[in-house]
Amino acid sequence: MGKNSILSYCRWLAFCFFACCCLAVWGQENEARDVMRRTADAFRRAGGIRATFLVHSSEGNTSGTIQLKGEKFVLEAGGMTTWFDGRTQWTYLSSSDEVNISEPTPAELQTLNPYAWLSLYDQGYALQLLAGGTSDVYQVQMTATSSETPIEKLLVWIKKDTLLPSRVSLTLAGSFEPTVITIRDCRVKQDYADSFFTFDRRAYPTAEIIDLR
Repeated sequence: MGKNSILSYCRWLAFCFFACCCLAVWGQENEARDVMRRTADAFRRAGGIRATFLVHSSEGNTSGTIQLKGEKFVLEAGGMTTWFDGRTQWTYLSSSDEVNISEPTPAELQTLNPYAWLSLYDQGYALQLLAGGTSDVYQVQMTATSSETPIEKLLVWIKKDTLLPSRVSLTLAGSFEPTVITIRDCRVKQDYADSFFTFDRRAYPTAEIIDLR
């Protein structure tokens, strides 16, 4: 075989290797995206959800409870209770007996609601199904493709039998240490009236109202 033939053969092998790598990555991306799509569908079918969780971050550890129905939620953690009815957010601070009223942006909701990331899988993230998953858990990595995205990286552990998350590790842009949320107990098909997700002034008669809208 001549020198030119050898070079051509080497180039052909390199091209085949590159093509195989691209196909493997493309296959992982599609498989991971399918897992996240099915997880988002399972969440929507679950109806009302009540979950308790632990949070480990650079600021320390805390525990909490979240109750959800669609985009609406009530979150209790770290001495704060937050209600969100799909548009308006009320945050009660027990230490100061005050309520802040705001209309959060989608980016702000992503960092507040542990389940908000479920809709991110097709919004500017590269996905990968990691080999670190076990026989009963998927492990999906989501990496932001834009530097303007508030959440830079997400690792999601998803139970294969229920397609509900059991752990989330999220790294905010500019942060060096991820925040890890471990879901301890999750109950589905809970019955919540829409009024449950709004602040009830009568329950906090002495609270100072601060309207930030």
